[in-house]
Amino acid sequence: EAQLVESGGDSVQAGGSLRLSCAASGFTFSSYAMSWVRQAPGKGPEWVSTINSDGGRTYSAGSVKGRFTISRDNAKNTVYLEMNSLKPEDTAVYYCAASSATSGTGEYDYWGHGTQVTVSS
Repeated sequence: EAQLVESGGDSVQAGGSLRLSCAASGFTFSSYAMSWVRQAPGKGPEWVSTINSDGGRTYSAGSVKGRFTISRDNAKNTVYLEMNSLKPEDTAVYYCAASSATSGTGEYDYWGHGTQVTVSS
């Protein structure tokens, strides 16, 4: 059974940093692109960042570009999101998600349960 487990969420002050991790199991992690998607209270899901299967290409939303960095370690079946210069508007539940090569844009095969990030001003 495929499983994604996020960790690293916390409450921090604006300007602070956090590193989220997502540990994968039950599927061939190195064959999947991995993404981070967040959902703020009362809002819909917002795509944050994606890394391709071998880690050679990354993509990020304009709202986080220059502040957040996605990376992965295929030997550890783990994807990371390094978040710097956090802002109150970054407050959300952060989910990691996996996409196979046949998935369309914005389509995900597996989801984690999320980790809460709260940024206070």
